[in-house]
Amino acid sequence: MNDLQPGLPQLIIILGYLAILLLLGLSSSLLFKGTKKDFQVASHSIGPFFLLMSLFGTTMTAFALVGSSGEAFKEGIGVYGMLASSSGIIHSLCFFVIGVKVWKIARNNGYTTQIEFFRDRLDNDFIGLLLFPILVGLVIPYLLIGVMASGTVIQSLTAGLSPEWFEATKPDGTIIKALNGGVPPYLGSLMVCIVVLVYVFFGGMRGTTWANTLQTMVFMVLGLVTFVVIAMKLGGTESLFENLKVLGESIPDDKATRSEMSKTKFFTYLLIPLSVGMFPHLFQHWMTAKSSSSFKVPVICHPLFIMIVWVPCVLVGVWATGDTINIPPTLSPNALLPFLVKKLTSPILAGFLAAGILAAIMSSLDSQFLCIGTMFTNDIVTHYKGKENVSDRQTVLYTRSFIIGIVAVTYVLSLFDPKSVFALGVWCFSGFSALFPIVLAALYWRGLSAMGAIAGVLAAIASWSYMFYQALQSDTLRTYVLDLPIGEETYDVMPVVGMLGSSLIAMVVVSLITPKPKPETLAKFFPAQ
Repeated sequence: MNDLQPGLPQLIIILGYLAILLLLGLSSSLLFKGTKKDFQVASHSIGPFFLLMSLFGTTMTAFALVGSSGEAFKEGIGVYGMLASSSGIIHSLCFFVIGVKVWKIARNNGYTTQIEFFRDRLDNDFIGLLLFPILVGLVIPYLLIGVMASGTVIQSLTAGLSPEWFEATKPDGTIIKALNGGVPPYLGSLMVCIVVLVYVFFGGMRGTTWANTLQTMVFMVLGLVTFVVIAMKLGGTESLFENLKVLGESIPDDKATRSEMSKTKFFTYLLIPLSVGMFPHLFQHWMTAKSSSSFKVPVICHPLFIMIVWVPCVLVGVWATGDTINIPPTLSPNALLPFLVKKLTSPILAGFLAAGILAAIMSSLDSQFLCIGTMFTNDIVTHYKGKENVSDRQTVLYTRSFIIGIVAVTYVLSLFDPKSVFALGVWCFSGFSALFPIVLAALYWRGLSAMGAIAGVLAAIASWSYMFYQALQSDTLRTYVLDLPIGEETYDVMPVVGMLGSSLIAMVVVSLITPKPKPETLAKFFPAQ
């Protein structure tokens, strides 16, 4: 294969991996029982191992792999502390504090989506109409992260395949050598979207869980292989540990520490991982658990898995800032990881590593596509038509139809020129974090009122919209921070502080002065001990 056209071995391996996923998804459909519960939550049959792999695969996106390497290249080693360390702890905390309690309530009441839970908990129908467009609106950028990154990865790793057909140029017409001849992003993204669509369409949640489990194992193993191969190639010695020492010494001082990053910006980043508490696709995955004890393994192992994935990605990014390799000035940060993989490994290994990167990307896309389809069917169609008027067969049909529509919309949006994967991810996660006080209060505070929750949601989305608009106007989408004056000093804080703070204050204040849910409603969610 080494004698083949440049980029062709990688393309063959990528296509082979996609074919395996298709086969796996179609195989899972053989166990499909034809019911709504089976399609949407795999009949609550998922045990600890599959739950761990599906939850971890769902949370590890292009943001974690492609985005973190690119951001570490720009900002330095501090990126790991900002998100990876905190995520390892906070994600598990959310699984324990939110996930287990949600699972118990939802299983007792037959909920599959967050909106079903909030409607009943607050005894209010409007909260569902308010949350649906907001949750879908925040998930779509999340989907774009994966679709965009998949196209970038495939183009970078197949560069040289057909320069006469697939010319990669900058707006001024200059050829981008690192990408020229590679499968263009619009084709690569289309392939990934079609494959994910097929196995979600036919396999539902069971197909998604099976695929996520395979993909999580693939990207974890191949991620470690990538790390070792790149370290051995760049370090130049025969010892891995000696190479790590050489590469560590090559990192510029400003990238080897977080000295250039303000402490307040660093610590306010810690609020962003709270977003997992409000991810609608995680809520649906929690509902697949066979029992509450299934959460034990994910709670314990999730932080370890995050370390295994994030450490190599961030280190590769900061190594690229040293003098061991020349990075083309025209290279997009989003393309850094696939560029290094292609440059520093053999075509065969690069193909397998490409499959690993795509595995991480696709393990999030499938859950999000299924989640949005489920929300549309359960929270809009079935809710307003009446459960008695919608059969299981119709429910599955509606879910599949909406999934096709959302895949098409996401793909079309990905064709436009987006901002960086990391920036888009931070803004998307910040929006979900701003809604975190709502779900926490709904589970643990009897005093939460419907009007309080609505006020909190409106405050969250209003503050998010205002800050996002200001960042777009000032062209600071990636670097935008709030200037917080305290005394004579001004501190940099992430926008999520303003969003979460406004949501929390509005929710609490309005809840204190408005009527609470009926006693019988509260008894349903806060049974007497």
